Amino acid sequence: MSINLGSYLANRAILNPDKEALVCEDARFTWSEANGRANQLGYAMKKLGVAPGDRVGLLALNEPEYLDMFYGLGKIGAILVPINYRLAGPEMEYILNDSGCKVFVFGPEYMDIVDSIRKSIPAEQFVALTDKPPEWALSYRALAEKEPTDEPELVGGDDDVLTILYTSGTTGRPKGAMLTHNNYFFSATNLLATVGDLGETAMLVLPLFHIGGIGNAPLAPQAGLRTVMLKSLDPKRMLELIQEEKVNVFGSVPALLQILKMIPDFEKYDWSSVRKVFVYAAPLPVALLEEYAEAGIEVRNLYGMTESAGSGTVIDGEHALIKAGSCGLPEFLAEVKVVDDDGNEVGPEVTGEVVMRADFVMLGYWNNPEATAETIKDGWLHTGDIARRDADGYFYIMDRKKDMIISGGENIYPAEIEDLLLRHPKIQDVGVIGYPHEMWGEAVKAIVVVAPGATLTEDEVIEWTDGKIGRFKMPKAVAFTDALPRSATGKILKRELREQFNE
Repeated sequence: MSINLGSYLANRAILNPDKEALVCEDARFTWSEANGRANQLGYAMKKLGVAPGDRVGLLALNEPEYLDMFYGLGKIGAILVPINYRLAGPEMEYILNDSGCKVFVFGPEYMDIVDSIRKSIPAEQFVALTDKPPEWALSYRALAEKEPTDEPELVGGDDDVLTILYTSGTTGRPKGAMLTHNNYFFSATNLLATVGDLGETAMLVLPLFHIGGIGNAPLAPQAGLRTVMLKSLDPKRMLELIQEEKVNVFGSVPALLQILKMIPDFEKYDWSSVRKVFVYAAPLPVALLEEYAEAGIEVRNLYGMTESAGSGTVIDGEHALIKAGSCGLPEFLAEVKVVDDDGNEVGPEVTGEVVMRADFVMLGYWNNPEATAETIKDGWLHTGDIARRDADGYFYIMDRKKDMIISGGENIYPAEIEDLLLRHPKIQDVGVIGYPHEMWGEAVKAIVVVAPGATLTEDEVIEWTDGKIGRFKMPKAVAFTDALPRSATGKILKRELREQFNE
C-alpha cells in the first residue's frame, strides 16, 4: 500500500465525517469539510498548471489554508515550500528561486514584500489569501471554492517529496530539507508509538513554516485529534484557549513557556485538561521545568530537527524531573548514538556528535548533493550537535558543533550574519556569537573590529542590518574589539569570543 499523506484526510473523513477537526479563530471545520477544502485546492492548483513534482511556495500565518495546501498538494503529487515570514525580502527571493516555485501563495499581510520581489522569482502565478487581491494576483477563495470536493486521483507518495523546508546554512545560504510522504508518516507513527495516547484535542501554536509546527500536522488525522490552531502567537489568548477548548497536548519552545509564565494571573488559568507539553528546538532550562512541575504540568523535552522531520529522542514523564536537562531516550523507531570524529560510537559520559538513522530522516537537501553527502553518511544523519549519554542511555545535548545560535526556537547561523556585516564600509572584521537571553534563550551578539579611521556605534550596526535579514537574526548586542582571535588557519575562535564577551 502506497503512503500518500493527502489520503490521511480522506481516510479520517470516512471514519469521522462529522467530528470537529480544526478550530482556528472563528472558523470550525469537520473532517469531511477539511478534506473537501484540500480536494478543492488540489483541483485549483492543477488548473493553474501545477503538475506532480512542481513546487508551490506559501508565505502565510497559521491559516486553515496552510493545511489545505499541505494535504491538497500531497494528493496531486506536488511539493509545498513553506516560507518563513520572519525573513527579509532578499532571503525569501533566494528560497523561491532555489526551489523554483511555479506558484506563490501569500497572506495579505505580506502583499508589499511579495510585490517587491515578484519580478525576480520564477513564479508564474501569484495567489493571495484575500478576496481583494492586488491586480497581479488571484484570489485563493475564488479559485478554490468553485472546484469539486470529491477526491482527485492520488498521485505519488512514499519516497516522493512532500515539503521542502529551508534551514539556515553554515555557509550563509539556507538549505532545503526534502521531507517525503514516508518521512512524515514514520515521524507521526514514531511519536505515537513512543508517547502513547495524546488525548482528543491538540493545540498548534508554533508557526507552520517550522518543523515544530507542520511536523505535527499528520498526527491529527492519524490519531483523530482535533486541532486548535492559533494564527499567530498571542500568549494570553493561548492560555484562554487551553482552558476554553480543553486542550490535551501541545508543542512549544522554551521561550514560549517562559512568556506564558509572565502573563498576569497565569496560575488562575485551568490547565487540568493538559496531559503533555513537548518542548523542542532548544534545551529546556531545568528551573523552568521545575516551575511547571510545581504547577502540576508535565513538560517533556524532545530532541529532533528539520532534517529528521522533528523526531529523535524524548524524555518520558517519569524521568522528566529525575533526569532534568535530558532530552530522553531514542524514540520507538529511531536509532540514535553519540560518535567521535571517526564515526565510532563512544561510551557513557563521553561527548561526541549525535547521529541518527530512521525512516523519518530526510531524503536530502534540495539541489545540493554536496551538503547531502556531508550530512547523511552510510544512512546516518550527522546532526552537528554535541551530546553525552549517561549510563542509563539518556541523552543530554551539550553544545552545537557548528556554532549555531538558537533564539526563540529559531536556528541562526553566525556565518550568514557575519557575511552581511562585513559588507558594511566601516566594519573591518566581525565575529558573531550567541549570548544568554532571559526571554529567547539566546540572542545574537556581533563582535566588531572597526575599519581604521572610522567610528561606529552599537545602534548604527544594529540599524544597518534592519531589512536585510529577518529581525530575529539581527544583533541585539554589539561589542567592539581591536582584533578577533583566530586559529592558524584563519578560523575565528568562537569559544574564546564567548569566554571574553559573555562574562
